[in-house]
Amino acid sequence: MKRTSSKFAGALGLIAVAALGLSACSTDTGMEVSETPTSSEAASTSPGMESEAAMDPAAHLVGPGCAAYAETVPSGEGSVEGMAQDPVAVAASNNPLLTTLAKAVSGELNPEVDLVDTLNGDEFTVFAPVDDAFGAIPEDDLNAVVEDSAMLSSVLTYHVVPGQILPADLPGMHTTVEGQDVEVTGSGDALMVNGAQVICGGVQTANAVVYLVDTVLMPPAK
Repeated sequence: MKRTSSKFAGALGLIAVAALGLSACSTDTGMEVSETPTSSEAASTSPGMESEAAMDPAAHLVGPGCAAYAETVPSGEGSVEGMAQDPVAVAASNNPLLTTLAKAVSGELNPEVDLVDTLNGDEFTVFAPVDDAFGAIPEDDLNAVVEDSAMLSSVLTYHVVPGQILPADLPGMHTTVEGQDVEVTGSGDALMVNGAQVICGGVQTANAVVYLVDTVLMPPAK
């Protein structure tokens, strides 16, 4: 798959600078479950979501990087319209901004960690780190995670929440497939996930809602 264009990388740089004024990034703090509706409950409150997304996949887009995303991937399978046609693991594999994540969930980085069937087999909300997010991790640290199957699986499933959650319902605490919670704060174009900036969210796939984020989320130590 091709790398993110320099134009998009520049846009991400501007987004990252702006994000510093919104919130300091914090990815290792434990959190308690609140009385916020669960993922499945939030999903069930949007009965027209699938038909609405089918008519206009861009109907729920939020985030300061959506324009840059549309400019970088204006058409084809990796575009907003293209991703709406495929289940989430397939859609991610077609997106040139998510090449590292696609390799990680498909077993290409570690053959013992292949989540494709799982991700394609149910409804999810996925916080998807873009390639620049993985690139910000020191190479030795990233390799250590990739080589440890249990750790890699834990990190990847910490980015996935059961049920399809639209941006309007996203703020609050959500229990991930990994078992621990993520906290979403802000609203509209200023959504943060554990302090990570949502670059562009509300991207619909055939079975999931995707939020492109600028940081790889790390589950709290148990």
